[in-house]
Amino acid sequence: RLGADDYLTKDISLPHLLARIAALFRRLDALTGSPPPEEVMERGALRLDSGRFAVTWKGQPVELTLTEFWMVHTLAKYPGHVKEREQLMRDAQLVVDEGTITSHIKRIRKKFLAVDPGFDRIDTLYGMGYRWKAEEA
Repeated sequence: RLGADDYLTKDISLPHLLARIAALFRRLDALTGSPPPEEVMERGALRLDSGRFAVTWKGQPVELTLTEFWMVHTLAKYPGHVKEREQLMRDAQLVVDEGTITSHIKRIRKKFLAVDPGFDRIDTLYGMGYRWKAEEA
């Protein structure tokens, strides 16, 4: 019991267990002072500010939830690379079913389309996942 930080009962669900473990790792990162993620990431017309959780598209603010922010961040970090739903869940620190990820992506697209009706940067690859389209040369 010395040094115990938390305890769990045997009947805990897997999603709850994963959420508790993720919370412990966040606290550990805060204590050890791990380096912060890239503060401002720019990918063409997209600008993501990790310090303020602010997103702009073509200079216009896009209001995203924290979960949506991390999903866009994950997709845009490596344009052209396919991200599976599990990767999006992990980076957004979510434990949900695949349908929920699909709903989040749909809402993200809708929010970007409200700012720019020609927005088409998020590709869906059936059976694989999603990707942020790389800028055309």
